[in-house]
Amino acid sequence: MGQTITRAHLSEAVYQEVGLSRNESADLVESVLTAIGDSLSEGETVKLSSFGSFSVRQKGGRMGRNPKTGEEVPIKPRRVLVFRPSHVLKEQINKALTVAKAAGASLTGISSTGSADQAAD
Repeated sequence: MGQTITRAHLSEAVYQEVGLSRNESADLVESVLTAIGDSLSEGETVKLSSFGSFSVRQKGGRMGRNPKTGEEVPIKPRRVLVFRPSHVLKEQINKALTVAKAAGASLTGISSTGSADQAAD
């Protein structure tokens, strides 16, 4: 698995790609994240083209059950954050997965069908 992307990673990427100073890059990333958070807090949907959309959904109260004791407990109504990836992001992820599987298979000598590669004599 890969590493977690942090604000520092994002700031460094902006610094490398855009050419702003490191401080300006960090401020830019911070202002974008703040704008996204503020919009979501107000119940707005945030759409990022070719990436996906974030929205807040209201969940009603219900009765739940403590799995350890079996006791019923009320779950309060709450708002939850929902992310829906775009089809472009889904395709990118699936393509990367397919490439990774193919690379792993070629390293182990197993084709993508799961059978061992046979050398032609």
